[in-house]
Amino acid sequence: MAATARALALCLALQIGVAAAPAPARAAGVAPAAAEAHPADPTRGGAGGRIIKVTTLAKDGPGSLKAAIDAKGPRIVVFEVGGAIDLGRDTLTITEPYLTIAGQTAPSPGITIVRGGIDLKGHDVIMSHLRVMTGADGQGHFSGWEADAFSTVAAYNVVVEHCSFFWALDENMSASGPRFDGANVTEWRKHTSHNVIFRDNIAAEGLAFASHPKGEHSKGSLIHDNTTGIVFYRNLFAHNVERSPLVKGGAQVLMINNLIYNPGHRAVHYNLMNLEWTGHPYVTGQITAVGNIMRGGNNTDAGLPFLMLGGDGDLEFYGRDNRAVDRHGNPLPEFGRYGETKARLIAAKAPLASLGGYGVLPSQDVETSVLQTAGARPWDRSADEIRVLFFVAEGRGDIIDDEHQVGPGYPKIASTRADFDPAAWDLATMTPKSGVYPGDKTGPQEHLSTRDAAMRESPKP
Repeated sequence: MAATARALALCLALQIGVAAAPAPARAAGVAPAAAEAHPADPTRGGAGGRIIKVTTLAKDGPGSLKAAIDAKGPRIVVFEVGGAIDLGRDTLTITEPYLTIAGQTAPSPGITIVRGGIDLKGHDVIMSHLRVMTGADGQGHFSGWEADAFSTVAAYNVVVEHCSFFWALDENMSASGPRFDGANVTEWRKHTSHNVIFRDNIAAEGLAFASHPKGEHSKGSLIHDNTTGIVFYRNLFAHNVERSPLVKGGAQVLMINNLIYNPGHRAVHYNLMNLEWTGHPYVTGQITAVGNIMRGGNNTDAGLPFLMLGGDGDLEFYGRDNRAVDRHGNPLPEFGRYGETKARLIAAKAPLASLGGYGVLPSQDVETSVLQTAGARPWDRSADEIRVLFFVAEGRGDIIDDEHQVGPGYPKIASTRADFDPAAWDLATMTPKSGVYPGDKTGPQEHLSTRDAAMRESPKP
């Protein structure tokens, strides 16, 4: 009882910003897409470099995605094929810098990477409109298959936007690297991941009790110790037990207009763990969270707070217009903690990271807007993306242990081909000059059964 009373008192004293009343309505006639304004990115990727065409769905070899990312020098990777790239439980590793991967250029249905993940160990990389579906692939419990869907590893100047990450064995999308590479905090931060933007992505259905050697490991995002300049803008986290995200010791994170649905035991949490920092002075972490939504679902612990503090190190926190509700719309606590330690939550009076240049939606508009835009190729959705988005909207779906719990497993995708015409694209922004993307569809995208589709047909006269 004493610990509960202390936590409640701390919540009231800190007023960390979970909204208790509806936010102001968006002005009439302003489309949700208007909120996607953002400041200049930390990199231009491969802009101005040569165009490399991916012409095969093979995991490696001439014309493959692997060959394109292994090439040296500034380059823009485009696709003349659509379909699935099967990594066969390998990880695609990016080491060469000045790279743009433009999945939006692929013919419909786009590019889906299965049975693997991506580790980014370079710098100055932009990755857009890819799907990564890692999956357990039949591997036994505790067998050691523990791939991330996507992670940076001591990378910097990175933009990951409009990607869909499903079924990871470790994290769905993370920023990682060494904790203490160097002689002081400045060097630690220089030598791990920094300046990483996650924008308009889906991180969903991290597999819980699958093949990870630690057992349960359904995780959204790990932001590792001493990483800095990490931004989450307009992402969807869905059906992950924890880490939406987990921010580790000394890290600095900005969260704007993200939607967290059906977290299990923790949603946003911070943890500087003494067991990992032995012999090093603690560094205070920072989180700025504005206009985010957390909605409980079928697997969410009763009374789950928006933000939980663990470990032994302090966290500075600025929060404004964040909302946390259970599956029935009842308010959830702003703050909680795990572990009876000396860690303090320090309320900041102003944002700890710049909000300049961001279009920030009021929280009441975030869910509708993010469900429209998050993920790969929102104009050309996959069946699994549609399923997850509709289930979030309907308050359905569960945390899963295996990809077969939500369907037949890895999607069966027919390969497609189409020539890439550089004259049809603005190569600085990688947008089509016509405004029409490959596979562009109009109207709502639903994945209908044969019977449902027949019922929606107009009756014949």
